[in-house]
Amino acid sequence: MNQQHQDERTRIREAMDRLLAGKATASNGSLTVVALAAEACVHRMALMKRHSDLKNTFYERVRDETPQVPESEKRLRDTVTKLKKTIANQKAEIEELRQQVTRLTLASAVLIYESDRQAERAPASDNVVPFRRSTT
Repeated sequence: MNQQHQDERTRIREAMDRLLAGKATASNGSLTVVALAAEACVHRMALMKRHSDLKNTFYERVRDETPQVPESEKRLRDTVTKLKKTIANQKAEIEELRQQVTRLTLASAVLIYESDRQAERAPASDNVVPFRRSTT
């Protein structure tokens, strides 16, 4: 490892300590990788690629040392909750539509039956030729 790489790692570790202590100097103080990179004056992608072990250590420390959940985890939990609600709503809507199809099918059958019965009961005029109902 070269000296620049070591300096970055040192700055990242110091930034971790400041963020976890709530004494951010160069970032907004949130417990995210973006804030950690800003606090350490390191490009975010450098933190994600070259120092992924420190990123993972940061998130472990956040979970262990603070009572709060990381922002990324909060967003994921919110998304999961919304998706579960959406799935439940869609299942209910599908069930309602299935019941409606059944009711409409029964109503159609009753109307066809009633129509056929009325046609049988109605007296045929001498000049009217009834059409036969198609079976398709």
